[in-house]
Amino acid sequence: MLWNLDPGWLMMAIAFVAVMAFFFGAALDAIMKDDGFGPTGNMLLFTTGFFGAVIIANSYGITLRDLQLATAWGLGGAFALISVLALIKAAITRMLQP
Repeated sequence: MLWNLDPGWLMMAIAFVAVMAFFFGAALDAIMKDDGFGPTGNMLLFTTGFFGAVIIANSYGITLRDLQLATAWGLGGAFALISVLALIKAAITRMLQP
């Protein structure tokens, strides 16, 4: 799906996802404070998770022709990535504290 996009549309998709990810990353940073990755770190993780999930779905042969299905896969991947990394960060932080 991503490979079939025109370069202009691909840049628009990445920019839109990055802007929305920064908005959600800033809100998540206000909630998580020291347990999070900062607004920019959260944005990078959300964007990576979003496009990573779409690419993984395409590699398994799942066609994401419907925009709602592609968005659901992307959001699921974004929140799964940030959740797993926050859990790992919390575990490491708690193991290192005396």
